[in-house]
Amino acid sequence: MARRGKHEYWLTKDGLLLIEGWKRDGLSDEQLARNMGCSYSTLRVWRDKYPAISAALKKGREVVIREVENALMKRARGYDYEEVTEELRFNRRTGAQELVVTKRVKKHMAPDTGAAAFVLKNLRPEVWKERTAAGADETEDGVVIINDAPG
Repeated sequence: MARRGKHEYWLTKDGLLLIEGWKRDGLSDEQLARNMGCSYSTLRVWRDKYPAISAALKKGREVVIREVENALMKRARGYDYEEVTEELRFNRRTGAQELVVTKRVKKHMAPDTGAAAFVLKNLRPEVWKERTAAGADETEDGVVIINDAPG
C-alpha cells in the first residue's frame, strides 16, 4: 500500500485556499512552510513540482502587491473620507448598551509628497529620476563630489 504524502492535502481546494490566504496575509515562505508542517526546502520542492501550489503562492502574493500599490497611489493623490464617532449609550427601550453614531465629519487627506515622488520616480524614471550635478562623481557610499575646482 502506497504511503500518502503530506503534500496531498495541500493540493486540495481547502489546502490551496489556505496557502493563498496565508500569502495574502503577508506570510513569508518560511512562515508558510511552518504552518504547513514542512521545511522551507520541502515547500520549494513542492512549489517547483506542483503547479497548483506555485499558482496559489503567486495568486496570494499578487493580491498583496495590488493592495499596497492601490494604497500608495491613494496616498500619493490624496483622498476624501468620512470620520465617524460612536459612543456607547444605554437604550431604555431595550435595556441594553449599544453603539450610537454621534458625529460624522467629512475630511480630506492631502496628497503625500513623499508617496507622490516615489510613484513618479518609478512610473516615469526618464523624467523624475534623481540626477547628480553635471561634472559630479558619486562614490560607492552615495557621497557626491563636485569637480568644479580650477584645474
